[in-house]
Amino acid sequence: MSNDLTSLSATELARLIRLRTVSPVEVVEAHLGRITQINPSLNAIVTLADDAIDQARAAEARLSGGDEVGPLHGLPVTIKDTIDVKGLRTTSGSSLLANNVPDHDATAVARLKSAGAIIIGKTNVAEMAAYYESDNRVFGRTNNPYDLNRTAGGSSGGEAAAIAAGLSPAGIGSDLAGSVRLPAHFCGIAALKPTSGLVPVDGHTPVVAGPLLLGDSFGPMARTLDDLLLLFDVIADKPPLNKGPEQDVDGDRHAVWYVDDGVSPVDEETARAVQRSVAVLIDARWKIEQETPPGVSKGFELWMNLFSAYVANQFAEVYRGREDEAGPQVAVILSRNRKKTASRDARIDSAEHLASAIVERERTREELLRWMKRTPIIIAPVGATSAWLHGTQRLVVNKESMSVFRAFSYSQTFNVFGLPSAAVPAGRTAEGLPIGVQVIGRPFEEHAVLSVARLIEQGLGGWSAPDL
Repeated sequence: MSNDLTSLSATELARLIRLRTVSPVEVVEAHLGRITQINPSLNAIVTLADDAIDQARAAEARLSGGDEVGPLHGLPVTIKDTIDVKGLRTTSGSSLLANNVPDHDATAVARLKSAGAIIIGKTNVAEMAAYYESDNRVFGRTNNPYDLNRTAGGSSGGEAAAIAAGLSPAGIGSDLAGSVRLPAHFCGIAALKPTSGLVPVDGHTPVVAGPLLLGDSFGPMARTLDDLLLLFDVIADKPPLNKGPEQDVDGDRHAVWYVDDGVSPVDEETARAVQRSVAVLIDARWKIEQETPPGVSKGFELWMNLFSAYVANQFAEVYRGREDEAGPQVAVILSRNRKKTASRDARIDSAEHLASAIVERERTREELLRWMKRTPIIIAPVGATSAWLHGTQRLVVNKESMSVFRAFSYSQTFNVFGLPSAAVPAGRTAEGLPIGVQVIGRPFEEHAVLSVARLIEQGLGGWSAPDL
């Protein structure tokens, strides 16, 4: 029974708990057992909650007493190790925070708890959420459950690997450059980056402030689209503005797809995954055309101009006087930042550069949103390739060499414009690696995005368990 419980969706587990078909204690024990069995090979969960069983017993007592319970009552979930959970070590993968135990919950975590969720652990990340591989000096690297020699992605890679492998039914991560969507794509699960500002982003390390508020989001990660909706409706500030899952988007089933953003090529298997998704929508009577939306070719450059200097300055403050404790990826950022900010003139230039980027972002975003009045849904790659081997710094795609960061311009673009974007499984590569696609929508139309992604999930099969 325990193995069956760890393969069920969060939605189904929550339903069975409410019906008292299974108890919260059984569900939590099943997942803790699965963690003991599988986590040593993955290194996905890095800190366990000591009181998980006690929480489960208390949840069972409330059910027995006939108390009114929330939509996540008794459901175990995990949280990315950049997001504060009261009383549970939260390190952001940094040696500086190796023993940090927050005294309060991030608002999104508090909302999960208020809905009845049981936090069973924290999941591994890239140091300070700064890279696309979840590896750091505190806990080491996380392995992809479909190929242990490959990365689970970053920076929410531990969360994606844990969910894909049945160590957790669902959880939340953060996303400034694809950090929930890329690991979901690599690990064969689903993830949602909500509209910027819709889910509170307090209680995060690094702090989400300044220009980062334009693009950073907390978002749910799970094995099914229904589970994303379940968690999203708990953590979001207000209900989305659009229709339910069976309704059209403003009565107009019109979408576009593209596989060339003018920044990074994609490999053939990625392009075929997008095309498979398009075929599903055509079968569902959507009118869908191949077209590159306005502004997406500027997304990568705008991301760099808006966010990179601010992040580097943040890191410089956090690591000041302790630079030798930074891991390799953060150390590179610190070194580049020292060279760029050596003079007062350089700092003035940087401020002017940011102001110019914000103006350009607003102009380009407005153009895109006007275009989206007639085309509410976009289908695109998550990035150029499926999961790469551990330690990869550069990729060759269609004979073109590029950094792994540039290769995921397709994700970064929709952080720049603050649009909701879901990653949904769209099959496997010839090597058996998961591959996903993005569904992007208009601001605050998360339900429409998830509805379209659900069609793709149903048409292409969704999550399938790794052979562990």
